[in-house]
Amino acid sequence: MAEKTRDEQRAELHKGIWNIAEDLRGSVDGWDFKQYVLGMLFYRHLSEALAKYIDDGEHAAGDPDFSFAALSDEDAEMDDETLSATIDEAGFYIEPSKLFCNVRAAAHEKKGRKEDANLNVILANIFKDIESSAVGHPSEQDFRGLFDDFDTSSKKLGNTVTQRNDKLLSLMDGIGGMDLGELGEARIDAFGDAYEFLMTMYASKAGKSGGEFFTPQEVSRLLMLIALDGRDRVNKVYDPTCGSGGILLQAAKILGNDGVTDGYFGQEINLTTYNLCRINMFLHGIDFNKFDIALGDTLTEPCERHWDEEPFQVIAANPPMSISWPGDTDSTLIDDPRFSPAGVLAPAKKKADLAFVMHSLSWLAPDGVCAMVVFPGILYRGGKEQQIRKYLVDGDFVDAVIQLPPNLFFGTSIATCILVMRKSKKDSNIAFIDASREFVKEGADNKLTEENIQQVLTWYRNREEVDHRVSLVANEEVGAADYRMSVSAWVEPEDTREKVDIKELNREIAAVTAEEAELRAKVDAIVAELVNDYE
Repeated sequence: MAEKTRDEQRAELHKGIWNIAEDLRGSVDGWDFKQYVLGMLFYRHLSEALAKYIDDGEHAAGDPDFSFAALSDEDAEMDDETLSATIDEAGFYIEPSKLFCNVRAAAHEKKGRKEDANLNVILANIFKDIESSAVGHPSEQDFRGLFDDFDTSSKKLGNTVTQRNDKLLSLMDGIGGMDLGELGEARIDAFGDAYEFLMTMYASKAGKSGGEFFTPQEVSRLLMLIALDGRDRVNKVYDPTCGSGGILLQAAKILGNDGVTDGYFGQEINLTTYNLCRINMFLHGIDFNKFDIALGDTLTEPCERHWDEEPFQVIAANPPMSISWPGDTDSTLIDDPRFSPAGVLAPAKKKADLAFVMHSLSWLAPDGVCAMVVFPGILYRGGKEQQIRKYLVDGDFVDAVIQLPPNLFFGTSIATCILVMRKSKKDSNIAFIDASREFVKEGADNKLTEENIQQVLTWYRNREEVDHRVSLVANEEVGAADYRMSVSAWVEPEDTREKVDIKELNREIAAVTAEEAELRAKVDAIVAELVNDYE
């Protein structure tokens, strides 16, 4: 039998995931059920990753038949020093009996017996043990609360304990039956594919709430390619509103894990999404010591660890649009070094957008690039937002503004823009790029293809005038126009209406009129003849 292609394997994987989600969803809304599907997928990943780590060590030490999963907990017991060293390296520890494969097998053995009712309790305790194993080790922060959203006793899984346990075992069977291959690069790709397929599926069904934390992969890729600026190696990558981590992970996909030397940094305000982001990092093979995801409000409570790490060479983000923040109602914020250079604060009520811009610019390295999705209104509105734009333009920080097509994001049809900022620009112009027609239709939505992405990158990197697509405008000229930064203000749209030759049209009208007069004369003659005959 011919070996399956990667696309065939991916299609089969996606079909299997879809079937799991559909079969197990039941009374649980798909948007809520993602925590269970992803949590169980993560549990399997951790179990197999730890078993392989320990097995590899024993095999290298001369015991090729060693299998950690086959040991009893007593036989696997380590002294304190060895256990501590294992956790320092792997990040966590699970006893053999608590590995995914063994818990699943034991649950089937017990099914129908009295002790069968303990599966939900067993899983809950295992998840607590995984998290607590990291306490006191470098990985503690990365594992704390990872399974908080996996409530094994929730009535969403069933009204009775038996129903909940049946649902959990079915979920284990579905996840356990997925062919993810051997651990390594292929396994990382498979887990990553599974995660992203699930998130795309759920985000598309969740509408606006899905779009709040999940940026379509092709948009994430475009953002990261712009921010990487053609480099094949960078020190740190940062996303101030990282959601489930898709934008950060584009750096790993583009450069490989070794291409980001000092790690991935991000902050997320939503607890569930924060947990999803950390799970996403693990599922994509990013070690716990290679990422630092913080929980909290980036604008009012920026992570102190990240403050110590800034500046960042690469910043890419899709901040929440048109949300409220204390802003100009809190006079103390004007003293914050992130916001004070502009002299004003972004308005409080549903206009925090430029606060995210100022925060990102403040933490950007001198040789860095920031690419972020922005709401188009911040590019032309007056008042304090105009004053902030003045600071950005006069300071020569705005490198480009790129108009995206509508209907790219889940839950909104708004045609957003990408704002690109640098602290060390090549010239004192701003490149205004109209990429609004760079898309293909997928049902009711639009999507960027790789060809679309590369076209936008070419326009951005070349910084050359292109009729109806790219305009280079001096900072002074933008300032003279009240600092309006809408692409439509600077790129003349192409007139796609059908052009009409007026002279030819007049000749055609004259010919039709003459023909009409001739026909009318013939009709009149026929009528007159009929009248004479009748008389």
